[in-house]
Amino acid sequence: MIKPTWAKSHPLLEAYYENEWGKPSNDDRHLFEMLILEGFQAGLSWLTILKKREAFKEAFLDFDYEKIAKFDDEDIERILSTEDMIRNKLKISCAIKNAAQYKTVQEEFGSFSNYLWSFVGRKPVVTNYDYETDIPVQNDLSVLISKDLKKRGFKFVGPVIIYSYLQAVGVIDDRILHEQNKLGGC
Repeated sequence: MIKPTWAKSHPLLEAYYENEWGKPSNDDRHLFEMLILEGFQAGLSWLTILKKREAFKEAFLDFDYEKIAKFDDEDIERILSTEDMIRNKLKISCAIKNAAQYKTVQEEFGSFSNYLWSFVGRKPVVTNYDYETDIPVQNDLSVLISKDLKKRGFKFVGPVIIYSYLQAVGVIDDRILHEQNKLGGC
């Protein structure tokens, strides 16, 4: 399989790609972590998020959604003062709200993993693309899941964010068949 350009652009991105990205996950803590990180990425690069991942883990108590769902204004201020943290009060508040909604989905489906993977019959959606530039930024599945999450009260879960999320946690497996030439064509 051909490695995407972004995964070759920095050692942190390459390590993330090799060790984590696209590996099917059923771990609710990991699924929550990635949902929060993808939401924080809006308007930023994934490299920025990876560089600040340890600050996120500290600020969000290792992504313990049970504890995060109970965060209050004091916790928001603590997070805003965490060194190396992305200091966006709206995103922080939405992450807290998403933790509460996450728990609700778990109660309904037994786990967030059950909920998420139910959209694809518990098997990754594999799509082959001729070139990296052919990979979309959203698709029908990401639109469907985005709408459902929004209906359930989640924030920062638009179809583009959800498409990236689905790729990151292995629900979507986009494969590149050919290297792009320097001119951008065949």
